[in-house]
Amino acid sequence: MKNLSEYLTEAERNHGHMCPGQVLGVRMAMLGCRLIGIEEPKVGKRLIAFVEIDRCAADAINTVTGCRLGKRTLKFRDFGKLAATFLNTETNEAVRVVAVESSRELARQLFSHLSAKKEQQLEAYKTLPDEDLFRWQRVRMHLPDADKPGHPLNRVMCDECGEGINDHREVLRDGQMLCRACAGERYYQPIN
Repeated sequence: MKNLSEYLTEAERNHGHMCPGQVLGVRMAMLGCRLIGIEEPKVGKRLIAFVEIDRCAADAINTVTGCRLGKRTLKFRDFGKLAATFLNTETNEAVRVVAVESSRELARQLFSHLSAKKEQQLEAYKTLPDEDLFRWQRVRMHLPDADKPGHPLNRVMCDECGEGINDHREVLRDGQMLCRACAGERYYQPIN
């Protein structure tokens, strides 16, 4: 595994700027990988990361782990929390790591000589021990075969729109096989 400074440089390049969320995400991913016995996260598909927020930290976790949506090794669960779960698919060990709110106040106290909140947090998050930044716990994960990396296990067509649906994401309603959009879970509204 690279050191913190190397990952921060890479995270800034990948994300486009450096911010406190990037530092927390890098540190969170490094800790999570260590706790489940993964020394080189970007090798193979033995690591799956579940991120719970769609903000800067998610990009940093991607930078450290190499997990990606397209490789089916990065999973997004929209809980709005600066948290992530790391799963070693070879050992089935998993750990959930969450950033603690108290780290913000600790940053303000310890780095009050810096005027900007962002600068206080950047310095604190780079230097404080993991115990002051995160809480973590071992968890049990069940990853269905349809969610694992690799080729789709099955593909069906939506009876309403005719679009293909992979890996059991279809909805069976009144004898019809529907995609989630046609079943009423559409996140967009057609104009035509």
